[in-house]
Amino acid sequence: MIQRRLAGLAATACLLAGAAQAEELKFANFTPPFHTINPSVIEPLNATLSDATGSEWSVRGYHGGELGAGPVEQYVRAVQGVADMVWGLPGYTSSQFETTMIVELPDAIPLEKPGYEALWAAFDAHLSDEFPGTVPLALWTSEPNIFIMKDHDIRTPADVSGLKIRVAGATSAQVLEALGGTPVQMPINQVYNALQTGLIDGVITGASTLNDFKLDEVANSYTLGANLGRLSFYTVMNQGAYDGLSDEARAALDEMAGMALSKSAEDAWNAQADDAMGKARASGDNTVIDLSEDEITAFSEAVAEVVNGYVEGVGGAEALAAMRAE
Repeated sequence: MIQRRLAGLAATACLLAGAAQAEELKFANFTPPFHTINPSVIEPLNATLSDATGSEWSVRGYHGGELGAGPVEQYVRAVQGVADMVWGLPGYTSSQFETTMIVELPDAIPLEKPGYEALWAAFDAHLSDEFPGTVPLALWTSEPNIFIMKDHDIRTPADVSGLKIRVAGATSAQVLEALGGTPVQMPINQVYNALQTGLIDGVITGASTLNDFKLDEVANSYTLGANLGRLSFYTVMNQGAYDGLSDEARAALDEMAGMALSKSAEDAWNAQADDAMGKARASGDNTVIDLSEDEITAFSEAVAEVVNGYVEGVGGAEALAAMRAE
């Protein structure tokens, strides 16, 4: 009897010890759990760390701003340790990411070139100083930006004149101003209501937002073809949290971080965009405009001075060359 009791106590102690060793890394997600970030970044991180460590380490997504409302503060949450991992957009705090933001410029990189390749090609020499206090796990871009409009068709730069259009940051605001529009900066999760109520006439962003933020319900005109740039994204980890990983967990994380995780994210964004535009074309109640080569050139010429001026202003010529693999 005593032996059985001792054996039971020993088994319980082992279970408690295992439970005590289990570590959960908090991933702050300001979007709903159905957003593309979850299956392309958060779930792969969790699966990789759990499998490599026998579930001693895991990654849990805290969705919909559970760890703090507002995407603008995402990077700070990582630095301060409110979350162990976060994702966000450099454009929301563009003054911190002046060189990184070059990848978002119109015509910075060809439409067919993967954005994550461009970012990592420039990272070590030109971008790393813009990510203090964290370990970047993934850097990627969205699909190319398009015009997503409500009741306005865009075929030429003149069609943009006077329209209120949401942009993600200061760089894209300058581009829009060059086209004659009025930039309105707001987080993407506010765009639905702004379009619905007429606060803005449209948005320059990727087509994946039609699914991820249901913009297809309030927009009805889409213009594709001009190289209007892309949005850039990061997933970063608090430096202290990274340093505190077990050897097994760190090795597993290092193996998937960088190009592999970035590709997973960017591929998912592109797949969402393709799916969304397919639905938009098939719906029968949208105007979808595919610009001609001459029309595309008109947009490029209209914004060229802004693009060149921005690169020169941040001393980013070498970073841009690295992004282009020149």
